[in-house]
Amino acid sequence: MAQIAADYGFFRCSGASLAPQALTLEAIPATPERPMEVLHALAPYMHLIQAAILGVVEGFTEFLPVSSTGHLLLMERFLGWGEDSFGKSFTILIQLGAILALLSIYFGRLWSLATHMFSEWAAARFVIGILIAFLPAAVIGALGASFIKAHLFDVRIVCIMFIIGGFVLLWIDRLQLKPRYLESTSFPLLMYLGIGVCQCFAMIPGVSRSGATIVGAMLFGADRRSAAEFSFWLAMPTMVGAFAYEAFKSRAELAHNGDILAIAVGFIFSFIFGWIVVKTFLHYVQRHSFAVFAWWRIILGTAAMFALYYL
Repeated sequence: MAQIAADYGFFRCSGASLAPQALTLEAIPATPERPMEVLHALAPYMHLIQAAILGVVEGFTEFLPVSSTGHLLLMERFLGWGEDSFGKSFTILIQLGAILALLSIYFGRLWSLATHMFSEWAAARFVIGILIAFLPAAVIGALGASFIKAHLFDVRIVCIMFIIGGFVLLWIDRLQLKPRYLESTSFPLLMYLGIGVCQCFAMIPGVSRSGATIVGAMLFGADRRSAAEFSFWLAMPTMVGAFAYEAFKSRAELAHNGDILAIAVGFIFSFIFGWIVVKTFLHYVQRHSFAVFAWWRIILGTAAMFALYYL
């Protein structure tokens, strides 16, 4: 209240023309319905509410072509979440929830690959294809991580990439491509490499890892469903590698992070919503265009850019 009084003079009054009860907060009976009372009641749980919201955003956006990193950076900029060391280590930990959601759904197929890759060429070839697709991002991530964090993690870049990415999705919908490959396990090896190169564009926050791989796969001849499915397969080594790298770099912060309950809440929500998206996304893209994701990106990027410069 002191801050409000200091910043906004029009809240002050002389009191000469007002009734005495208007000048004393005590004269107004406090009721649970009043917003301030609700905020005071929720104050002890705000860190858990924040953790739940961040978990929902991470799980819901990680596998959709909308950029989870971009969403988290916007929340950090406009809500101040994630600016401290806890926030930075927290976002690393809740990402594990989305990773485990994906691995749990694909566990049976992963086990089948692991048990057949040394005896069946088709399984071995697909594993090689995933590793080939993963290689470009691994190399660029290892060599350019510091530069990327220092120069590209800018909210203005996120907004621009949101808008551009939205128009790219609208464009890919209008191309009326004729797919040549209907199974993600049977793409040509050079196509896996091309998709991996496309994934490197997602190093720029706001581009979207899944969006870049889906668009790349479709341009190389995949149908919508197999392109989306391969984005899941490629997410496994990419996300596990990125998580391990960030966790190692932030090991000191993670070791001193004592808010286990908030981490657990964020992890659970990330897992649940990541699981829901993975289970439903392939069915969705078989029947619908990317328009809803494209317009979400365009509207959010435009609104955030407007807020940066005019609010």
